[in-house]
Amino acid sequence: MHTNRISPARKFLVWLASLACLALLAGCENVTLTNLTPASMPENPSQIYTFSLRIAKRSNTITGMVPRIVVDGQTHNLKTNPLGEGIYDFEYQLPAGRDQIAYYFLVNYNVEGNNVLTPQETYTNIETVKIVRRYVLSLEVNRGPVGARVSVLGRGFTPQDSIAFNGTPARTVFESPNALSFFVPALEANRNYQVRVNSVAGDSPVGTFRIDPSSVAVSPSALSLRTGERQSLTFTLPNPAPPGGTLLDVTTDVPDSIIMPEVIVPQGQTFVSITVEGGKPGNGSLFLKGFGSGEVNVAVSVTGR
Repeated sequence: MHTNRISPARKFLVWLASLACLALLAGCENVTLTNLTPASMPENPSQIYTFSLRIAKRSNTITGMVPRIVVDGQTHNLKTNPLGEGIYDFEYQLPAGRDQIAYYFLVNYNVEGNNVLTPQETYTNIETVKIVRRYVLSLEVNRGPVGARVSVLGRGFTPQDSIAFNGTPARTVFESPNALSFFVPALEANRNYQVRVNSVAGDSPVGTFRIDPSSVAVSPSALSLRTGERQSLTFTLPNPAPPGGTLLDVTTDVPDSIIMPEVIVPQGQTFVSITVEGGKPGNGSLFLKGFGSGEVNVAVSVTGR
């Protein structure tokens, strides 16, 4: 049997590695670092963001403690937070055009023993804070019928943002960077739906919305027109339209035969009348989903002059 002997040089390296591990473990036992900084922060006009660290001493032999933070390769001293013992803060001015900050905390201190001060150091992992330029605060209301206009309050909205109900797009209106609105889509009533804001920056949850049942009466129930002829069509709701009005999303299978405007029952009204004009000859229907038994149909016939 052949046995490999460990050379003196290798023994010395193993001994050094063991000492390093023991020193590291001793540092971890002496001081505990807890990062109190959130992983994301909402954007603020000052572009100043606070990083916080809690330091817990595990030994009364620790002296000369100096907590620091390393942000983007630059080292800064932390300041004592007067609101909590052992808590230290640093306020960082974010450079223009940035939305992420990489950092870690570093603490140097001495351990006193036998009238000798032994320098020690401990640090956290490298972390990243994301600055959230868009966030959703709340839905204006959490239930309503198909077609109702509902506002979403928040910050950082853009004209490219859109609302979806369980993945189904809803017609969305950009009001301002602090508000969006949408019309409740024609989905099954008496159900709850998860509402989200979709954008190029990612999706954000808004809340749960319940679609309540409603009905609509259409008069007349059928249209017979010649090309170029006009006729009035009236839509009546059982209750006054809510703030923002009620959108009646009317579609047709003969778009070349029907010329008509968008149908919105004004706020506080129970009906609206529109003018329908005959286009190219054809036979089909107008469809209004989400009301009554699920769909309202109006037969349409357009003949030539």
